[in-house]
Amino acid sequence: MRQESLSRIRIFSFLIIGFALILAGRLYFVQIVSGEEFLGKADRQYVQSSYDYYNRGSIFFETKDGDIVPAATLKNGFIIAVNPTLVGDKDLLYEKLNAITPIDKDEYLKRVGKVTDPYEEIARRVSSEAATKVEALGDEAVTVYKERWRFYPGNSMASHVLGFVGYNDDDFGGRYGLERYYEDTLGRNNDSVFVNFFAEIFSNIQDGISTVESLEGDLVTSIEPSVQAFLEQEVRKVEENWSSDFTGGIIMDPSTGAIYAMALTPSFDPNNLTDESDASIFSNKFVESVFEMGSIIKPLTMAAGIDAGAVTAATTYYDAGTVTLNNKTFSNFDGRARGIVNMQEVLNQSLNTGVAFVVGQMGKGSFAKYMLDFGIGEETGVDLPNETHGLVENLKSPRDIEFATASFGQGIAMTPIETIRALATLGNGGKLVNPHVVKKINYKIGGFKNVTPGLDKQVLKPETSEEITRMLVNVVDVALLGGEAKIPNYSVAAKTGTAQISKGGGGGYYDDRYLHSFFGYFPAYDPDFIVFLFSYDPKGVKYASETLTTPFMDITKFLINYYEIPPDR
Repeated sequence: MRQESLSRIRIFSFLIIGFALILAGRLYFVQIVSGEEFLGKADRQYVQSSYDYYNRGSIFFETKDGDIVPAATLKNGFIIAVNPTLVGDKDLLYEKLNAITPIDKDEYLKRVGKVTDPYEEIARRVSSEAATKVEALGDEAVTVYKERWRFYPGNSMASHVLGFVGYNDDDFGGRYGLERYYEDTLGRNNDSVFVNFFAEIFSNIQDGISTVESLEGDLVTSIEPSVQAFLEQEVRKVEENWSSDFTGGIIMDPSTGAIYAMALTPSFDPNNLTDESDASIFSNKFVESVFEMGSIIKPLTMAAGIDAGAVTAATTYYDAGTVTLNNKTFSNFDGRARGIVNMQEVLNQSLNTGVAFVVGQMGKGSFAKYMLDFGIGEETGVDLPNETHGLVENLKSPRDIEFATASFGQGIAMTPIETIRALATLGNGGKLVNPHVVKKINYKIGGFKNVTPGLDKQVLKPETSEEITRMLVNVVDVALLGGEAKIPNYSVAAKTGTAQISKGGGGGYYDDRYLHSFFGYFPAYDPDFIVFLFSYDPKGVKYASETLTTPFMDITKFLINYYEIPPDR
């Protein structure tokens, strides 16, 4: 009997302890995890029942020192509303309100004229100070409500990366950029109803810890705000100097794929969008558009030839200035023959005939395989929406001419993000990395997740990476602006690209319109950064060396100083 009583006491004790743990858990969720949500619900007691107190996760940049900086957050303010059925002297009320906060009079009169409507908003996003003054008027026809909205502290900074929130028909959520890609993480369930707290305790525990809510959180990106600001400054200069249709740049860690900056101009301010905004400006051309990149592809061709054992830096060929294949003729950029030259000079002088020779030495099939292994023609998986892939049908052609032109970046098209990913293999030991913007998710329920973009793919031998790097350093030291671009005590590997812009529809190429591109990485033999720049149809200038060399070198010097990178030679 005594033993039975002890058993009952133990069971009862376990039940009490279990209940206490459940209660503590629920209190944790209410006070800590969902504290902000319940605070919003409390605020909603002072607003009309139909008003949705907006909530959404935040996006942060991260400085080089590990500090996080808000990039997309929430801002608090107030709505001023009137009850037209209670308004007495409309003009007098307007004068009182307008003296506190600017109100459009025509719109005000239109709204207060709706005498059968008990609720009309006449001002939004009003400051706390102004709201207090409005409440102090004590007019029964006027009510002040709290509101929240999405706010981007940097205005247009990294707008193509961040995107914005807005309506798509009746659906309100992330549009473009990270806002759209991570909608499941950033979005919040704002439709939950008030329930009795103790009823919640005894409700289905699984319902109380929903798998959807567990995905909710904030994003910490690899975007470094000072680096982003500097890159944006440089691409704007190119735009202003050469009146390009658009100009962009990416700065990335070639060993991890972490993107430090991504800038495109023209840009937009997500805080000031209107119904008249041109939707085409929201498109992120780094992931959504493809281009024939021109001569910056030559180092990939050369690296493939070296890796396959078909050529070395010292291999020579006879440059006649032009080559005819399948009844089609192409030439060097200047049409000039140079006689016997080696592979180093092919890169230094950017010879189309030279990289076509490399393809001939290694074979079309081998060349095509290397190009596809560089990720050309496939999506990179970068965490930005609407990514497309390059166009590589010419690499399946039976004709020699298609492979020859592909060797110098014509006839195949790539997204800029594909391009920088492929070029990073030249300096990082031959690995195809996975570009990404978000590095960590801080979950609403607590804890965090480091974003791991996947395993790298080895596409070049490490010794090939070292050799092509040495050749590209020679390009900067000797050939780029006649060696004047060289930075003392620092090794920089780089190459320019100038590609004719296609007319589309198989109509050939424009004679006076070009895509300029430039890439480089440094310190060359163990790079911290790879930089890619491009400018579409700059006016009054032909070669990328004229438009993009100075911006690239200014960016390089900024990064060296900002990150205090020690000299490597």
